[in-house]
Amino acid sequence: MPLWLQVETRHGWLWAYDLEHLDLIHRFVQASLRERAPWYDTGQKMTLVARLPTWIKRAKNRDEVLRAVGRIHGLSAAA
Repeated sequence: MPLWLQVETRHGWLWAYDLEHLDLIHRFVQASLRERAPWYDTGQKMTLVARLPTWIKRAKNRDEVLRAVGRIHGLSAAA
């Protein structure tokens, strides 16, 4: 099944399974302080945000990723 919530950026494709997933990405990227969960250092590092591509998690790409999230929201509202 193709993903409907996706947009291409200069770094790669940003996609989400649903609007809740897109909101999680938005909140993570927008956060200026990203604290790790207490159990993160026990070896269980495969959280949803841990699996995001590095270019999405880099602070220098924050504005571009947030614009892409906005474009996806706009596309979903138009559909």
